[in-house]
Amino acid sequence: MTKHRHPEADAQRAIVHVLRVVLPRGSIVHHSANEVTSHNRSAKARQAILQGMGVHRGFADLIVLSGGRVLFLEVKSQTGRLSPAQADFRDAVQDQGFAWALVRSVDEALGALAEHGFTTRATTSPSRSRLGRAAR
Repeated sequence: MTKHRHPEADAQRAIVHVLRVVLPRGSIVHHSANEVTSHNRSAKARQAILQGMGVHRGFADLIVLSGGRVLFLEVKSQTGRLSPAQADFRDAVQDQGFAWALVRSVDEALGALAEHGFTTRATTSPSRSRLGRAAR
């Protein structure tokens, strides 16, 4: 059996896992399954239905809601590029004052959180970190 490679999906799963660990309780990390990848007739019909229901072309792969902040993350492989619809979405989001980032790894996703002022459980003062370890 041939194993299919899905570097963007693999990266996204890793990012979601880590964000769910490091973000404060009550934070939301959500993926909107916004596009049908098949190009047959039934897939095109399904995509039309989804768009009628509010699916937006180019919507970011992940939306992070935490501490009153919103961050849209577009996950790409090391060689992946934005589609025109994704670039339009990025521009629309940023024009409205929301944070948006293109990330290719867990480290880049964590960097985007820090850059946009998100608090994480990994971001603690040294004294608080020692207290947390002593209490375990």
